Amino acid sequence: MKNPGKILPEPGRTLGGKTPRLDPAALSSFVKGFLERRETFLSALHRHGSPLYFIEKEVLSARAKQFTAAFKAVLPDIRIYYAVKSNNHPAIARTFVEAGLGLDVSSGRELQLALDCGAEDIVFSGPGKTMNELSLAVASRDRITVLIDSFGELERLDSVASKANAFVRAGVRMTANEQPLWAKFGIPLSALPEFWAAAAKSRKVRLRGIQFHTSWNLDPGNHVIFIRRLGKALRKMDEAGRADIDFIDIGGGFWPEEGEWLLRPDGGPLNPDAETGRALDHFRKPATPIGEFADRIGQAVRQEIFPLMRCRICIEPGRWLCHGAMHLLISAVDKKSPELVITDAGTNAIGWERFETDYFPVINLTRPGLDEHRCLVLGSLCTPHDVWGYSYHGKEIKPGDILLIPHQGAYTYSLRQEFIKPLPKVVLLNTSGTTTMMPPSI
Repeated sequence: MKNPGKILPEPGRTLGGKTPRLDPAALSSFVKGFLERRETFLSALHRHGSPLYFIEKEVLSARAKQFTAAFKAVLPDIRIYYAVKSNNHPAIARTFVEAGLGLDVSSGRELQLALDCGAEDIVFSGPGKTMNELSLAVASRDRITVLIDSFGELERLDSVASKANAFVRAGVRMTANEQPLWAKFGIPLSALPEFWAAAAKSRKVRLRGIQFHTSWNLDPGNHVIFIRRLGKALRKMDEAGRADIDFIDIGGGFWPEEGEWLLRPDGGPLNPDAETGRALDHFRKPATPIGEFADRIGQAVRQEIFPLMRCRICIEPGRWLCHGAMHLLISAVDKKSPELVITDAGTNAIGWERFETDYFPVINLTRPGLDEHRCLVLGSLCTPHDVWGYSYHGKEIKPGDILLIPHQGAYTYSLRQEFIKPLPKVVLLNTSGTTTMMPPSI
């Protein structure tokens, strides 16, 4: 199984600080909200079978509207791009395109998905773009801005564009975190003047912007810090060079308001042999509301960037937009003891051992109740790390019961993997209230 600690920072080590307990009243309200809609979920599963990924189109549209409104209130000339890597199902990307968002892609596969979804405004980021991927970008240059990741990529893009005799709009990515494993992304800020001079000598690349990205942001601190650093670098750039900049892309990494829910305050894994008493203890690292994100980032941009130039601000949210719009529906298959249940789905459906560290309630829709009970809820893969949770909400749990694991929209579906068990089917809840079976993604 994939360990996202090798892909993403480990929650406990990255988010830092003292972790308060999750408010029981807030948890109860969260569970109650899903129990009030249990018939919708049960109907979908009875119609389409178990297990299921359940996508809510209305939630996607509402999140796009809320995010856009928050940032437009402080930065009117802003362009928002959904980060496809956070959930690459075409129905999700298409819904955001319909809502007026652009798409941020990180590979040729994602680029093709974005083109197929009808996106007219795409940013192509990510390190190590191949010649084939750059050729696809050049072929669709009227819809794409390439965010160049290195000096070598600048040369390769210029070569591909020159062969096609086509001008390509581009930006350059700045390295926001220069620690070794994160330095793979972009170029150091100190190299910006040299890169700008190299781009000016290219035949077909037209450098028009700057991008940076910070990850796992519970508050806007990292964005503000780098905007200040970028402002200092731009002050050193000559006025003619700044005149070529028509966008600055500040990336994404916004954490949803509910924060990070954890099994232990340090973000580490729960040991079910030694810590059974902790099964009902939950912790929450709070996150800043999106309005405050927008206010503080907007203030930093007005102080550090706008005195030097007027340009469009671009932004690339992913997790914040899709996190709460996809849920998992699974079924209990076997009850091996009063506190051990096996389900019909394995955590290959989410691609990593998420629930050994993260907490999300397992909600029994068949025998609904707000009380939480200790119970190992496990998947059916041949690995002991196949964990859905250490407790469930409901009156009881028996084979055949339908279980809901909410808010699994970000960095789960995109990380799913073909391992032992088949993957869940995908159903879309339309704004009309009807459900539609959807084909899988790339």
